[in-house]
Amino acid sequence: MRRYGFNLQWMFWKDPGVEPAKTDERVLDAIASWGFDFVRMPCDYRFWTTGLDYADPDERVLEILDSYLAACSERDLHLSLNLHRAPGYVITQWESERHNLWADREAQDGFTAIWRTFARRYRGVTPDRLSFDLVNEPPDVGQRGFTRAAHEAVIRRVVAEIQGIDRDRPIVIDGLGGGHLAMPELADLNVTHSTRGYQPFGVSHYKAPWVEGADALPEPRYPGAEWDRAALGDFYRPWREIDAPVHVGEFGCYDQTPDDVAQRWLTDLLGEFASYGWGYALWQFEGPFGVVGHRRPGARFEPLDGFLVDRPLLDLLQGHRLPA
Repeated sequence: MRRYGFNLQWMFWKDPGVEPAKTDERVLDAIASWGFDFVRMPCDYRFWTTGLDYADPDERVLEILDSYLAACSERDLHLSLNLHRAPGYVITQWESERHNLWADREAQDGFTAIWRTFARRYRGVTPDRLSFDLVNEPPDVGQRGFTRAAHEAVIRRVVAEIQGIDRDRPIVIDGLGGGHLAMPELADLNVTHSTRGYQPFGVSHYKAPWVEGADALPEPRYPGAEWDRAALGDFYRPWREIDAPVHVGEFGCYDQTPDDVAQRWLTDLLGEFASYGWGYALWQFEGPFGVVGHRRPGARFEPLDGFLVDRPLLDLLQGHRLPA
């Protein structure tokens, strides 16, 4: 899965009054014209689900997903459809879910039903156009009783369901511990394993308001006493040892880290990914982690295709791609 691009949050988080975004063709045109070929679409199941009726999705919302896929396909962009929030699990505010995906049959049946619906709906779509990223960033072992065995059981069930309907559909599974821990126990599944590019967290999430304690972190430095390129290589060694393809589903730097620090870190991080042959998707296109719209101190922006773009960051992203 040597594909490169961005996460787009068009159906990312369902709050009261929030509706799915319409397809922004300007964004997709820019992604394609800048030489990228991948869009990851993290979704919140509550956009198409009423209450706990997991297995009866709102057709009007699914048609919006259809429109995202069609618009990406028109531009030769691969769409990776991801459940950022699944029945019974989300990496933030998990306690707000009625069920527990890793323990409760109701959530597991609902999770399977959603992917069964998508597998049937998109059975005729070629593998180069669409993949299924099953659930975003499963938790740490021990969190609310979560175990590797419970995770393995859920993932194996859903993969079998999808492959029973559409054996050629590419499937992606995110690492444990928020995407950071490799899963050798699932290396036999013929799926892509998705890691993250957020270490060291004190650089990538400095002062991020949703991260407990991030506002008390020391001002980031890179390289530093604990983290340099060699340390990054050590961190990703378990992923390199998996006998399965690996993709970096998310990476990026929140916009309170000084830009010179972010640039040094991202240069090493992307250099490591390139040396492994891994594709990647920046979190996000536009926003505090994005190539557009962040406020990182010291960053330099240039107009490009109707956007004010962090040109050095774009150059880094473009310069570390490898041929498919």
